[in-house]
Amino acid sequence: MDKKIQLWEGNHLVAEAAIRAGCRFFAGYPITPSSEVAEYMAWKLPQVGGTFIQMEDEIASMGAIIGASLAGVKSMTATSGPGFSLKQENLGFACIAEVPVVVLNVMRGGPSTGLPTHPSQMDVMQARWGTHGDHWVIALAPAYMDEIFRGTVRAFNLAEKYRVPVILLLDEILGHMHEGYEIPDDIEIIDRAKPDVPPEEYYPYDDSKGDVPPLAPFFTGYRYNVTGLNHDKSGFPTTNPELIQRDMERQRRKLYANLDDILWYDEYKLDDAEIALIAFGSMGRSAQVAVDLAREQGIKAGLFRPITLWPFPEEKVAKIAEQVDTILVPEMNMGQLILEVERCAGGKAKVEGVNKVGGLPIEPPEILEAIKARV
Repeated sequence: MDKKIQLWEGNHLVAEAAIRAGCRFFAGYPITPSSEVAEYMAWKLPQVGGTFIQMEDEIASMGAIIGASLAGVKSMTATSGPGFSLKQENLGFACIAEVPVVVLNVMRGGPSTGLPTHPSQMDVMQARWGTHGDHWVIALAPAYMDEIFRGTVRAFNLAEKYRVPVILLLDEILGHMHEGYEIPDDIEIIDRAKPDVPPEEYYPYDDSKGDVPPLAPFFTGYRYNVTGLNHDKSGFPTTNPELIQRDMERQRRKLYANLDDILWYDEYKLDDAEIALIAFGSMGRSAQVAVDLAREQGIKAGLFRPITLWPFPEEKVAKIAEQVDTILVPEMNMGQLILEVERCAGGKAKVEGVNKVGGLPIEPPEILEAIKARV
């Protein structure tokens, strides 16, 4: 075995990847099943000149990483469902102020306190629509160790490149899973664009050169206003309808005009598939095994596994719906991702869910039985 291969826990690998991506500030509050991320950061960040703060609550944790990011420091927090709920107000602030941050949600059963030590995938819609008002985020849901590592690096890169909060979705299975992994050397690091004008000419939301305005770090001579109110290019509040309309369209466009860069997915044995599975995260792993089991029995099954959940890969799902008669969506909730799949399929294929919410994963034989019942 290569001596570089180490045994990694999923949560610890997220933390290590974040540090290698340039994260130098972490604020959080311990919550199962994400606490190992804070534990690792508390140990490792000071060794690389970073800062770890255990805040008094989840609300303050989210506020702290926004402040650190505005000071020019790549920042993240980690939580699970109940804490993710508490972060939503400040997450909305990060959206409208266009502050690049990374938020890890290691999903557990809910609602409320729910199942703290068991897996779920119940926060799919919350990741996209958890805070009020029209807003745009990116959400990534890796399934394998390499995707966890590269996905964490990618989360920071996308946050920096597009000045947007990025949500990283794991679940208890992936967070606590241990597997051998060799950390790669070939990672690309992207840093936010900085202004090329002097402080007296700088506007924090000046889009004259593109949809993603350069972001000046505080304490470097640049002084500007940041607010949760709708604002003009100077950052000061405005109620001008035309300016607000234009700004909201720009915030949406900076993501949706760059889907080729943002979308990330995996296709498995889809070329000749007659029945398709669409699954993400740990259930994507289970679904892939189910596809192999089905193929062994002569059933032409395939898998589409979105890693970028938001923005959702609409066009790809629509094409799959044109190819197959049936799409099955295995997920550890009562049906969330399936709502997007149904919308994109547009009635061209029958879409059905395979759902489980008791705190146990959907195992490959269960998915296989669902496949066999529909062919």
